[in-house]
Amino acid sequence: MSERRRPVGLPIMAWERDGLVAALARAGLSTKDVKSSGPLFWRFESDDSPVGFGGLEIHGDAALLRSVVTLPPLRRRGFGRGIVEVLELEARLRGGRTVWLLASEPGFFERLGYRPCPREALPQALRETAEVSGAPASAVAMTKPLA
Repeated sequence: MSERRRPVGLPIMAWERDGLVAALARAGLSTKDVKSSGPLFWRFESDDSPVGFGGLEIHGDAALLRSVVTLPPLRRRGFGRGIVEVLELEARLRGGRTVWLLASEPGFFERLGYRPCPREALPQALRETAEVSGAPASAVAMTKPLA
């Protein structure tokens, strides 16, 4: 994705979380802890138009990438890749050295350099999050070191 098309991430304000919940629910992703204070969420825009959402949970040097969703009419245009790239940068800025996630569609994340791993490999702090502990058994654990 060129720099021109990379989405801009803006921290979500409390009043915007309902839009995030709706987008996640439509994508079949978990919404149960979206309104809690632990996870950090961003909305992403390109040319002042919304393109999606994404979130992080930071626990020491481990970052949990979560709640990544591109709005349906804009899927398959590279925005998902851009959202993940921005969140990886944010994780690095917050002290993250490794990103972890649970994926229902691991192929997308494999193309971005993530590798499957046993769920038990996730740091204990991440395994205790609502996002991980409540994830379906079919979700694939994945990881990627940050440079």
